[in-house]
Amino acid sequence: MSLLTVGSVAFDALETPFGKTDKIIGGAATYITLSASYFTEDNNLVAVVGDDFPQTMIADLNQHGVDTEGLQIRQGEKTFFWSGKYHNDMNTRDTVEVQLNVMEDFDPIIPESYQDCTYLMLGNTAPAIQQMVIERLHKRPKLVVLDTMNLWIEIANPDLMSLLKLVDVLVVNDEEARQLTKEYSLVKAAAIIKTLGPKTVIIKKGEHGALLFSEDRIFFAPALPLEEVFDPTGAGDTFAGGFIGYLAKTDDISFDNMKRAIIYGSAMASFCVEKFGAERIMNLTQDEIQARVNEFVILSAFGLSN
Repeated sequence: MSLLTVGSVAFDALETPFGKTDKIIGGAATYITLSASYFTEDNNLVAVVGDDFPQTMIADLNQHGVDTEGLQIRQGEKTFFWSGKYHNDMNTRDTVEVQLNVMEDFDPIIPESYQDCTYLMLGNTAPAIQQMVIERLHKRPKLVVLDTMNLWIEIANPDLMSLLKLVDVLVVNDEEARQLTKEYSLVKAAAIIKTLGPKTVIIKKGEHGALLFSEDRIFFAPALPLEEVFDPTGAGDTFAGGFIGYLAKTDDISFDNMKRAIIYGSAMASFCVEKFGAERIMNLTQDEIQARVNEFVILSAFGLSN
């Protein structure tokens, strides 16, 4: 089943307690499509970069089966750039610099060959742009998944409220869920979000796992305990890519299959944090992914004695 991802392809410069990088490939759509590439072959990207974006990086995406017909290359302009520094706990970070560049007036142009997408993943961008994508599709996809962030909840709330009515699944972290609903309890927050439009809510809790709320049922997926977290940048987007990629592969959006998709997404995210940027998820094997998923199964399995 075809997957369309819309979002940012960018440059990141990172500093963590383990070291620092100059400009490396980043952006929500980059992590999502790379992660999804291990599950689905029909993997299409709509994004925008400047002419400073190396062809070698586009070739890397293509080698992973990502179709980049929808990747606009703006001549004479620069690619979106973000620089951040992580604190010692790796849970908090400071934004050092942001250069919107081509993302400042991103106009998502959807190629005709992408119009039949079955699954739509709206990576983190302004809600008005995300809604524009939905409206530009000739027919509604089978499943629309939305990722958003605290910035849009704060500065573009009316646009976000309008957008939520059009999506099936919302992916946010626990802080964002509380900010959106003004409710501390995540169970209550998810219930409120479901009244706003999405039938399914996924609340990420970072190193503490993720919660799935759908059909009046709840599923909790643990995070895999890792000895070291090298760089958490893009882990949430990698999670989303594994989730939507697995759904597209199996073409099953039942609650039980979403539970499995959450585990696959969590497994992909656990790889992402092991190296800087997207380096780790560039070079995975199917055997590695399945072995990591099996670790999650063992971690969460238990029996009850009589």
